[in-house]
Amino acid sequence: MAANKLSDAKIKRLSAPGIYADGAGLYLQVTRGKAGDARRSWFVRLRLPEGRSRDMGLGTFELVPLADARTKALAARVEAKAGRDPLAAREAEKLQAKVEAARALTFRQAAEAYIAAHRDRWRSAKHANQWSVTLATYAYPVFGDFQVAVIDKRDVLAVLEPIWAAKPETASRLRGRIEAVLDWAAERGYRAEGDNPARRDRLKHSLPSRAALAKAKPRGNHAALPFTDAPAFWRELAQREGVAPRALAFAILTAARTGEVIGADWREMDLVNAVWTLGADRMKGGREHRVPLSKPAVALLRELGPKEAGPVFAGPNGALSNMALLQTLRRMGRADVTAHGFRSTFRDWAAERTAFAREVAEAALAHAIGDKVEAAYRRGDLFDKRRRLMGAWAGYLETPTAKSSVVGLRVKQST
Repeated sequence: MAANKLSDAKIKRLSAPGIYADGAGLYLQVTRGKAGDARRSWFVRLRLPEGRSRDMGLGTFELVPLADARTKALAARVEAKAGRDPLAAREAEKLQAKVEAARALTFRQAAEAYIAAHRDRWRSAKHANQWSVTLATYAYPVFGDFQVAVIDKRDVLAVLEPIWAAKPETASRLRGRIEAVLDWAAERGYRAEGDNPARRDRLKHSLPSRAALAKAKPRGNHAALPFTDAPAFWRELAQREGVAPRALAFAILTAARTGEVIGADWREMDLVNAVWTLGADRMKGGREHRVPLSKPAVALLRELGPKEAGPVFAGPNGALSNMALLQTLRRMGRADVTAHGFRSTFRDWAAERTAFAREVAEAALAHAIGDKVEAAYRRGDLFDKRRRLMGAWAGYLETPTAKSSVVGLRVKQST
């Protein structure tokens, strides 16, 4: 090891691997790269107060010329003489930078990581999809790009308050999902432990309980169309253009709830076997429900798609809103009925005009069995009988008084 002072000119001529001293603990190390070229890098050898010796890298000669290397080496020696380890301090700064970068994780990123981590443990891919759709619809537009570390109660309320009374089931699930994502982030150090503004007890004074909402909400049946008027209405609906009329037609054909139809995803549809399968998380009763699809229902879906995934009934801006079916009725001048009321129309028709057993019609509506003893013994879902029932319902809608079928519904293509 040479003891002579280095110079920029001398350094540029150095090509033999080795360690060259500049003095005062500063060294230049020359190594060979994979291509055989010379690599030159600086380090300073420090003597710490407790007698330990440490080498601290200062960068390459190409980035740190000799004068700068001497300045850095002197500063490091001053730190070491004062009893501080400059290398440990630099490593601590790097660690702090990593921590700060981690805390910059957004809620969207945290939610996506949470869903990916739990996807294999959930009962179905549909459940994971519902998580993604719910958060993307309501939470991401408000604080999806916020750092997960700074989300507070005001942010959570900004998401929940607009739908708390109007969509209590959705809001309740959304609150729980936000809570889970924030807990996941806290466990990994992205936000303070125990500080979860989405916890139910943190919101009890800001959001009314579901019991209070139910008590305040006036009770009454959904306005329904008399089943004797259904074929004529069906003929009129067939003349309407757009996706929303088709969604309403599909809701009528399947006797499904509005939310179930609006949230329908192509992954739920099996057009080969004519079955629509809704996961438990999509159902009011919390149980998976299979819907037999009549021939007109399958024809409607085939005209819309099919696709591998995504909303079945999608408008120009994505999935339809929950008001889309009601707005269709209003445009038709039928403010006297509701989309949900067609379930009653179907039920009245089944009771008055068919010989199907009561439990078959109730199963078609996905109603829970009220008698606990009966529920305990009945394990099947009466699927084959329900398929015949739904076929008869579609046939009734398309009686001779209805000169057009659902296939005649027209969708105005977007450009």
